[in-house]
Amino acid sequence: MHVGSKAPQTGSRIHVDPPRIWLVLGDKQGDNGQVEVIAKALPWPCERKNIQMLAPYVVRKPRVRASLFHIDRARSDPLEPPWPDLILTIGRRPANVALWIRKKSGGQTKIVLVGKPSGMMGHFDLIIHSAEAQFPPLPKVLRIGLPLMQIASEAVRAETQAWQPRLATLPRPLVGILIGGPTGPFLYNRAVSARLVDLAADIVDKGGTPYVTTSRRTPMATVSTLKAELPAGARLSEWKPNLAENPYRALLGLADGFMVTGDSISMMVEVIRMGKPLAILDLPRSWLGRIDQSRRSLTRWLFAPGADRTRNSLRELLGVTLYRLHLLRHTRDILAFHDMLIDERLAVRAGEDFRPPPGRLTDDLPGVINRVKALLGGR
Repeated sequence: MHVGSKAPQTGSRIHVDPPRIWLVLGDKQGDNGQVEVIAKALPWPCERKNIQMLAPYVVRKPRVRASLFHIDRARSDPLEPPWPDLILTIGRRPANVALWIRKKSGGQTKIVLVGKPSGMMGHFDLIIHSAEAQFPPLPKVLRIGLPLMQIASEAVRAETQAWQPRLATLPRPLVGILIGGPTGPFLYNRAVSARLVDLAADIVDKGGTPYVTTSRRTPMATVSTLKAELPAGARLSEWKPNLAENPYRALLGLADGFMVTGDSISMMVEVIRMGKPLAILDLPRSWLGRIDQSRRSLTRWLFAPGADRTRNSLRELLGVTLYRLHLLRHTRDILAFHDMLIDERLAVRAGEDFRPPPGRLTDDLPGVINRVKALLGGR
């Protein structure tokens, strides 16, 4: 028997140290990075179970349930007993696998989910969510500020050294303009493209260099406008599959500041963790998106009232009651995340002067580790 497994003895289960911990990981490296941050901080070894999806479910979302119907078992790591004491995972597809493992363990395996669950919230033992997710204040929920993602510092250093000769001669300040793509409730239209061009022109007029990078999600109409209308002093890197040279990591190391479109939490967090000034470009919403945002804002008001995180017991009670009656669901409010960054002086609105980056960021990781240890009986 593995030293981390549990053996039944006269109807009970005994703990043998160290515990067996599995990381159930999908194909999204940014998501996996948050799980790896937790694993690295734990005092016990962790075993990685890399899961590959069947082709239809690489993009399509499977129904949330304890099942392996959506994964390619031949290309995935084996899932066999002895079953783990604890699983750390993130994302809908790996979470389905975690639920299946727990079922096979007879309900003994505990599951820690990072991020917002897509369903079956009550089946997870701990849910760790950052400020964009809105949850009722329930015992199994741990709210943190920034997502736990960290920068691949060695990769940034390597790219910085490789690109430094090319970027060193550009007029300063060098401002990275990082563009994502449409996601609820935001849309990309002609006004967004025009705003990006105006912001780049303002940087050039002040003697600097805007370095614009697009992403896989950036609409082609936006890319076409940037190609046609960016000022002569701007630089543009268009995302393409298997792009040989991508300046993104080099900019993280060398740029003086960044403007990031409001849809991309991951790029905002990476800029902040690099200690660089950040400006957020607000994005428009369709009429349906504005209605949807009203729902998200109401949920935020009930679940996490007050930018100063003050407590309102009556409001929280109402929010929890509506949640338990299935009249209100947990959701994601990216505008709430913007507000938090600005309130904590981590960002400004695009068009405003950059703020000097703050000092040491609040570290939520020790609190996360304590909660994970508690699931294992404080070991």
